[in-house]
Amino acid sequence: MSDRELIREVILQILTAIGRIERRAAGISQASDFVSSDAGYDMLDAIGMMLIAIGESCKNLDKITGGELLAQYPDVDWKGVKGMRDVISHHYFDINPEIVFAVCRKQIPVLKRTFEAMLADLGSTTPTNR
Repeated sequence: MSDRELIREVILQILTAIGRIERRAAGISQASDFVSSDAGYDMLDAIGMMLIAIGESCKNLDKITGGELLAQYPDVDWKGVKGMRDVISHHYFDINPEIVFAVCRKQIPVLKRTFEAMLADLGSTTPTNR
């Protein structure tokens, strides 16, 4: 697999994770919904796992591209994306539902547009949500 194909595959995986976050967060209208029921905690867990996957994949994209790809898209706080992965992975019981809710509402749409732009720049088409 060429680097270009690998980059495309990682981006597609990230877009799949974003689609899952969007679908799962659709039923969450406020941060307290995450902690008001077992179903809310399940959503927080599931979204947290996808945020970990996105952060890890961004770290991998940096490795594959020598730090050059993400730097071309300055609208995203890449350090924050990767840092969120670290916080959730290493301090899971300290996850703040307010922050996760804000990320879902404000940052996920920006990430989605950015990764779709990356795909377009690679000469690919945008996948459908899975």
